[in-house]
Amino acid sequence: MQFIDAHCHLDFPRFDGCREAELSKARREGLAGLVIPGVRRGHWGRVRDTAHAQDGLYYCLGIHPWFVAEHNDDDLRALDEALGERPDRCVALGECGLDRLHGDLDGQLPWFEAQVAIAARRQFPLVIHSVRTHDEVHGVLNRTRWRGRALVHGFSGSYQQACKLVDQGCFIGVGGVITHPRARKTRETMTRLPVDSLVLETDAPDMAPEGVERGRNSPAYLGRVLEALAELRGEAVASLAPRLLDNVRRLYGWQPGDVGK
Repeated sequence: MQFIDAHCHLDFPRFDGCREAELSKARREGLAGLVIPGVRRGHWGRVRDTAHAQDGLYYCLGIHPWFVAEHNDDDLRALDEALGERPDRCVALGECGLDRLHGDLDGQLPWFEAQVAIAARRQFPLVIHSVRTHDEVHGVLNRTRWRGRALVHGFSGSYQQACKLVDQGCFIGVGGVITHPRARKTRETMTRLPVDSLVLETDAPDMAPEGVERGRNSPAYLGRVLEALAELRGEAVASLAPRLLDNVRRLYGWQPGDVGK
């Protein structure tokens, strides 16, 4: 049984000094690969180098809504040019998006729209950060006539919002939040969505599952998310895992055998 972590910040300093150990532990649990999102231009090189350090690691380039204020139009041009070169192991544009709880939403919108346009032009999937902005994210994708693939990572909205995003071509990221009994709305949503719309992720070191210290999440815990999802949906882990593996392959445009068996 194998799985892929669709969204893991393995480049973050939390993993300095223990990165290889965490990866080895995760691989023993069944991890076949993971994708490292970029959040600011100053970190793109670190993200790329981390992905190239070992087999099975991939990355994205993007500008996270928390950091738009430190960027300018030159950075968007650099992002466009970088993706135009189709760099090895770069599989998506992201992490981009909107966050109602951090920063100015009106200021974030032009950055999100610009990155959606770049992804469409360069034919890359999107990795989207959305915190209490699922309707706004859907509105941007609909208004710009997005026809590609996208991951709305760390989803915690309603079933109705999720369905609208799925209809727009999005996969829904399933992470550690579903292991927490108090997250009733998210847990219910994940039981009702079609399985072919779901993708496993850790968002490590954040979004820790129940029983793991905040900020200490790891790709080694992805199996816990899988087990929780199987329990919620009343499905066997062994039958659910390969379907989720197929989903993440479709998201990032991998063929069977490109990542994992």
